Order: sequence, then C-alpha cells, then structure tokens
Amino acid sequence: MTNVPADRPMRSGPRSNARSTLASIGFAIIALSALGIGAYAIIGYTARPLGAGVHPEMRAAYEAHPVGILTHIFCSSLAIILGPVQFIPSIRRRWPLAHRWMGRVYLGVGVLIGGLAALYISPFAFGGIVSTVGFATLSIAWLYTGARAFASARSRDFAAHRRWMIRNFSLTLAAVTIRLGLGLGFATGLSFEIVYPVLTWLCWIPNLVLAEWIIRREGHDPRRASPTA
Repeated sequence: MTNVPADRPMRSGPRSNARSTLASIGFAIIALSALGIGAYAIIGYTARPLGAGVHPEMRAAYEAHPVGILTHIFCSSLAIILGPVQFIPSIRRRWPLAHRWMGRVYLGVGVLIGGLAALYISPFAFGGIVSTVGFATLSIAWLYTGARAFASARSRDFAAHRRWMIRNFSLTLAAVTIRLGLGLGFATGLSFEIVYPVLTWLCWIPNLVLAEWIIRREGHDPRRASPTA
C-alpha cells in the first residue's frame, strides 16, 4: 500500500475522516457488486443452459460460439471476484505472496484469457457494428492496461502498477455497469435493442474516466506520496 514519509506527518480532521469513510463505503459497494456479479455468472452459466434468459439473437450467438462465450464468462468472472481483494491494504501487507499469486491469476487467467476470448466473440455481439467496436475496444483496453500493470510490477515500479491496476479494474467493472445500465434502461421504458448497443460503450468509458480522476486525486494526496508494494 502506501506509507506516509517519516518527516511529513499525516494530517487528519473531520473532513479527511469523512472522505475516508465515504471511500470505504464506496469500495465496499463496488466489491460486493463485483462479487455478486461474478458469483451470479458462474452459478448461472453452470446451472442453466447456455443462453437461457437472454435475447433470442444473443442466444443464437451463444449457441454458435459456446467455447468462446464460456471461456470469457468464467475467466472474466474470476477477474471480477479477485479484483477487489487485490486493493485491500491489509492483505498486501500481511500476505504479500498471496497478493502476488492472486494478481498473477487475475492478470494471467482473468484478464489475458478472458480478454482474448472477449475480443474473439466481439464480432458476434448483439447490436451490429456499434456493439462490435464497443466491446472490441473494451477488450483491447483491458488487455493493454493488464499488460502495463504486469510489466510495472515486474520492474518493481509499484506506483505505476497501482495506477494501471486501477485503470484495469475499472474496465473489469464493465460487467457491473452494463447490468446497472440495462436495469436503468428497462426502468425508463427503453427497449433492449436501443439500450444495449449504447451500453457497449457506456459500460466502460465512464469507469475509465472515474479511474483517471481517482489516480489524479491520489497523486495530490500526501498519504500516497511514498508507494510500496
């Protein structure tokens, strides 16, 4: 995690404590949402026939490309389940070896294999060229940020590693935001055919913008001034 430099004591007060509390609540909501979506995907696609409960055109694509679909679903579910754990400071400090091995599984299985599978199935996405390009761009960005996160960890540049992991996990969370967007679309009476192609972009671009805001905010936080692993 990060340490405060010895010659620069950390200041605290009502405002900083409130921000810390809000950040903890926000992280808890994100972590629980990620765990819920990951578990739902694994259980749902294990217990039910492939494509059950989805749009008929999507079901046809699922049935035509089962290996690619299932590889993406299970590997990406693994990533979304492991991702929040990697950001828990106490785990990184107390069990660094577990943190490293979970990171290798997250990046090597979840992101690498899951991202390549996503890139493979993106031409078959429901919604035509808009959805295809949206999901393909997301897949490439997910793979790229994962590769940068791995490379920075290998070179022991842990500050850069953290930044790339924030970006990467924000893209992993597209699995959560696309479902939130679908729920909002249905609540407002918009059809699936209209909402889904738009969400292939909106499920990840706002996440990445938020990730950049978090990175910039941490860069101005003295408590982040001396990053370690």
